[in-house]
Amino acid sequence: MRPKEIPVCGLAAVQALFEKEPASIKRLFFDAATSRRVPKITSALAKAKRVYRVVTNEELEKIAATKHHGGIVAVIDAKQLARVSVAQLREWAGQRAPLLILDRVGNAHNLGAIARTAAFFGLQDIILPDHPQQAVPGEAAYRVAEGGMEFLHFWQVGNLAEFCRDLREFYDVLGTAVASGTQSVRKWKTAQPRHGGRPIALIMGNEEHGLAPDVAEVCGALVHLPAPNPRVESLNVSVAAGILIWELWVRDRA
Repeated sequence: MRPKEIPVCGLAAVQALFEKEPASIKRLFFDAATSRRVPKITSALAKAKRVYRVVTNEELEKIAATKHHGGIVAVIDAKQLARVSVAQLREWAGQRAPLLILDRVGNAHNLGAIARTAAFFGLQDIILPDHPQQAVPGEAAYRVAEGGMEFLHFWQVGNLAEFCRDLREFYDVLGTAVASGTQSVRKWKTAQPRHGGRPIALIMGNEEHGLAPDVAEVCGALVHLPAPNPRVESLNVSVAAGILIWELWVRDRA
């Protein structure tokens, strides 16, 4: 089967794509105003004998399948998500690499926003379940990530609960929840050894339903962000992810 092609929209996203993986751009389309901003990219495409040209706004909308194309669209093959092996888990654990896991985060805009934040804070790996409700990298996620997708590796696992059970051999696995009976992330963090503690894997749940029950059950702890205003139950998942990434992995070295 031929790989599925997807559009990458927006100048920041296309420029990041070109800097990291120039050969991945199969075709490039842009409006007249943007043509003056991409001479380096078009020169490289000309040498590689790849298609690029100025098109109308209407044509860009058709190619991008959205009005929010930002004046430029690169067509690439969708990446196949790598599967996580036990050897990979050992390597991550040895490096104390932070792991961000998404449990059926279904909105592609949320995926893109999480990716942008994760890349900004220096995370490198995001793990997704092979589930029909889970958004995967595509046009909307690339556009919202504003180039952040190019600094991340996306991985896929079959049964997320089973994966998290195996992961606990190597990591402290934290799940997020708003239900009573959980502890604040700061309280959990304060209780951990200041030196020599295990690396952390954080799981963000579905926008409406949170973590799946079997995933929540295998978490070593469930944490929440305390709300000064109790009338607002929770944050958007991408905002919550940003705060938790800062609190768990960035704050102490900032």
